[in-house]
Amino acid sequence: MEEYIKNSDHPIVLNCWATWCAPCVGEIPYFMETIKKYSDQKVELVLMSLDFATAYPNKIVDLIKRKHFEATFLWLNETNADYFCPKIDPKWDGTLPSTLYIDPKTGYRKFFGRPMTDRQIDLEVGRLVGLKK
Repeated sequence: MEEYIKNSDHPIVLNCWATWCAPCVGEIPYFMETIKKYSDQKVELVLMSLDFATAYPNKIVDLIKRKHFEATFLWLNETNADYFCPKIDPKWDGTLPSTLYIDPKTGYRKFFGRPMTDRQIDLEVGRLVGLKK
């Protein structure tokens, strides 16, 4: 994920989620709607699953298809939260859902370790692309 972000030439909304996390699954449609709204800004939604290995790939893919989720999907094949959490944000304790708004070109970076409403997501994506303060 670090390399993916580092080599990106566009803003990314990285949402950390899991199939067993109801708030995670519930907010994904809000992310998809907002990303479509800002499609001219080339914002990419990346959904990084923190599901257990037993869910990969079948359970994750089944939920994605059933819910018609559209995004770039990744599965984090790492179980040591002390290793991967600080790489997303130093204050992250592994709580789901969590979202990182990042643009490697501008240096913008903002992290939220909690569920977000549709309004909050819209506001943060607007800030990410420089259209809102």
